Amino acid sequence: MRSHYCGHVTEALVDEHVTLCGWVHRRRDHGGVIFIDLRDREGIVQVVVDPDTEAAFAAAERVRNEFVLQIHGRVRHRPDGTVNPEMATGQIEVLTRELEILNESDTPAFQLDDANVSEEIRLRYRYIDLRRPEMQARMRLRTRVISHFRRFLDDNGFLDIETPMLTRATPEGARDYLVPSRTHPGSFFALPQSPQLFKQLLMMSGMDRYYQVVRCFRDEDLRADRQPEFTQLDIETSFMGEADITGLTEDMVRTVFRQVLDVELPEPFPRMGYAEAMSRYGSDKPDLRIPLELVDVSDLMQAVEFKVFAAPAHDPKGRVAALRVPSGGRLTRKEIDGYTEYVGRYGARGLAYIKVNDIDAGREGLQSPIVKFLPDEALAAIVQRTGAENNDVIFFGADKASVVNESLGALRVRVGHDMNMVAAGWAPLWVVDFPMFEWDDKAARWTALHHPFTAPSIDDPDELRKAPGEALSRAYDMVLNGTEIGGGSVRIHHTATQQAVFELLGIGDQEAQEKFGFLLQALTFGCPPHGGIAFGLDRLIMLMAGASSIRDVMAFPKTQTAQCLLTEAPAPVHDQQLRELNLRLRRTP
Repeated sequence: MRSHYCGHVTEALVDEHVTLCGWVHRRRDHGGVIFIDLRDREGIVQVVVDPDTEAAFAAAERVRNEFVLQIHGRVRHRPDGTVNPEMATGQIEVLTRELEILNESDTPAFQLDDANVSEEIRLRYRYIDLRRPEMQARMRLRTRVISHFRRFLDDNGFLDIETPMLTRATPEGARDYLVPSRTHPGSFFALPQSPQLFKQLLMMSGMDRYYQVVRCFRDEDLRADRQPEFTQLDIETSFMGEADITGLTEDMVRTVFRQVLDVELPEPFPRMGYAEAMSRYGSDKPDLRIPLELVDVSDLMQAVEFKVFAAPAHDPKGRVAALRVPSGGRLTRKEIDGYTEYVGRYGARGLAYIKVNDIDAGREGLQSPIVKFLPDEALAAIVQRTGAENNDVIFFGADKASVVNESLGALRVRVGHDMNMVAAGWAPLWVVDFPMFEWDDKAARWTALHHPFTAPSIDDPDELRKAPGEALSRAYDMVLNGTEIGGGSVRIHHTATQQAVFELLGIGDQEAQEKFGFLLQALTFGCPPHGGIAFGLDRLIMLMAGASSIRDVMAFPKTQTAQCLLTEAPAPVHDQQLRELNLRLRRTP
């Protein structure tokens, strides 16, 4: 039906006849001559219809925005003074000989060039939203990124293997989406949170190198970088250790950035231990573009009488940390109150601060409600250790270490953005040496920081049982500009180690057999050393596209309440369908 895409009509086609199809982006009637901006996925071209072609002109008079047209015409240079250098096709226009309306359109719910349309309307009419050039460009970027990932892995001997969508529930850190079985009454499938166990089984099957662009499902609370269903690039390899896996996948990401964005990422990516990342940035995914760092001052507060600082300073699980903000002295009380409210979302009970007005004046040069509670030597030590200068502000966090890290880590990023401290470019990072386990005070047991199939740094199962809190995991996360884009680990490949980890996690022998019996059995049949990684493609493409939410790089995303406004899903089903699945709804009053 067409000879060219609209966006491909250039000066090289001048005086040639073309057939184009697309949507009416805009129609203008200029004194008897009608101009139509015709749009398809490759771009926009200006079409001219004059009264000399009566049938085409009569049809063009009926045309409105988003009508679907087919036009036949001759490419010509635009007249002097009408060239549009902002358009790829801005040097030419198409003089129409024939115009056919392939389909009419009702008035769209919003104009495609309206930047103020609510996200709710955009998602409800997603098929219109996806016509916008910005969204089309993001979908093309997504396709290119995934294509280059596939090509790299294909060239490096990886096999693209699909794993089941209907499987059994396994503990992956979030709720499963359950699917009732009609043929096995009372039993349920679970949609995969990841293909973790199947890709390990593929290594036990001798496939050696596997990858898959796979859809995953997690029934969890949502935010800008989470969706109930998302896409990840899943990778697993045999006979490769941490350095091999991280080196290969780092090269893969560097190659894709070079080929897609013409950007050179550093070689190699810097590495940082988990403990250092938490100490300096309060986060295991620090944004290194922001120069602010946390400074521990717990030791300086142990001798002070100010209990707000002294109590956590003496608590083995507590922390007192400072965050120096250069030129932060210009912050108003209202702005500081806003930051106080902000850190409260992360569990902080307040936000102490000191404004440094004049270092040479000592105590008199420091402005804060807390200055009167701190002795001169403590104040001087804080100023020295943080490197504070005149007109700086120092924020403090004092609480359990987890609360201080989360709240000050978030504040660091917020202040960095608010005060334009974020450097341009890309800052990749490997975070390594994670703890193997975390202690859950409420449950009074150990939990896995990553997942229960990650190999510990302690090889001996008995030694692991003796000191689980000291064990590091053989895990690694790839972070880019403060966003975790990939995470993985070397896996457990010995039955005794896997059983020890299950035991430490409170998973008894019977439960382990019920949930993971097939894995434990497979480990006994010559399991090779193996490891892998998974990349969150939606997050990565969001960063590459400069978007603020993964919803802007997914074709049909859900809302933050896990609802599809376009199809109105989830939705009730008929009683007959429920009966077939041996289910009955519990009616609520």
